[in-house]
Amino acid sequence: MITAPQLKAARALLGIDQRQLAAMAGVSLPTIQRMEASDGTVRGVIGTLTRVIEALEAAGVELIGNGQPSVGQGRGVRLKAPPEA
Repeated sequence: MITAPQLKAARALLGIDQRQLAAMAGVSLPTIQRMEASDGTVRGVIGTLTRVIEALEAAGVELIGNGQPSVGQGRGVRLKAPPEA
């Protein structure tokens, strides 16, 4: 699954706006807007989510799940685990 912050970060890494991502994925602009407005994990129709993820991956973004290693090469950004209290 993908989170709203991951979706926004992926767009930022590609330097594209919501309209461009919608066109790349073959979905509507309001769909991308709703996905990015989600709280936490993006919810929606599985086929639509799949198209968005596939469009990001085809453009060169590696989406990394929580606790998963990165298998790609090149530069990237990842959140650190929060410090123990």
